[in-house]
Amino acid sequence: MTHQLKLKKPLAFFDLETTGIDVMKDRIVEISIAKALPGGEVVVKTHKVNPTVPIPYETSLIHGIYDEDIKDAPTFRVIARQLAQFLDGCDLAGYNCNRFDVPLMVEEFLRANVDFDLKNRKLIDVQRIFHLMEPRTLTAAYKFFCGKALENAHSAEADTLATAEILDAMVKRYEGESVRDERGTEIVISNDVETLNKIMINNNVDLMGRMVYNNDGLEVFNFGKHKGRPVTDVLQKEPSFYDWFIKSEFSLDSKRRLTEIKLRMLTHR
Repeated sequence: MTHQLKLKKPLAFFDLETTGIDVMKDRIVEISIAKALPGGEVVVKTHKVNPTVPIPYETSLIHGIYDEDIKDAPTFRVIARQLAQFLDGCDLAGYNCNRFDVPLMVEEFLRANVDFDLKNRKLIDVQRIFHLMEPRTLTAAYKFFCGKALENAHSAEADTLATAEILDAMVKRYEGESVRDERGTEIVISNDVETLNKIMINNNVDLMGRMVYNNDGLEVFNFGKHKGRPVTDVLQKEPSFYDWFIKSEFSLDSKRRLTEIKLRMLTHR
């Protein structure tokens, strides 16, 4: 692979596969770096990494890396100095890297006691450029899919009619193509509402996602100290939590869903 970027110093494109999306807690399971050199050459290094903690099954379904795949791989601590040397003198680039990949990689270097300084490095986030150049607004979508300027934008009727026209154009453009949702499920786009709805389905119990369904179909809390714990377990062992939740500034829908679960518990005693 070669490139045509005008570079004064190497630019290291990199991407991480991880155990999750919490920068403070999650770990790297794979790192790939494509170092673009000023002369046009690109040098690629990819490493599987043993995160020393289990990879959640739902995460493995997304990136395809399971505990068995990395049980014999080196830990990040083992390869940290080698990676730091490879990245020495490089600016960094990635897709959504400034919000996730860069902070998480720096955390891993710090845990490995390797000084990885960002002070003299330029950071290029390709997603940021993409979103600035191709805004994800209704007006931009109307121009892209329908080829027309949206007159009277932010008028309820104009926006509503534009949205309907965009969906019609989207279905025509993408029908027959496949897409994977956040859970890794493959969906083939077709011109029917049932299929289109599948793209929108998530594991939320309430609209705000304060409670979600886990892999076993149980309702669990998705925030705070009880994150990941079954809702029924918390309500049973800590009844005061329900009163705190109802009195706090959560949405009415979230409060309604929690009340439904509590009432269900009472009727099944």
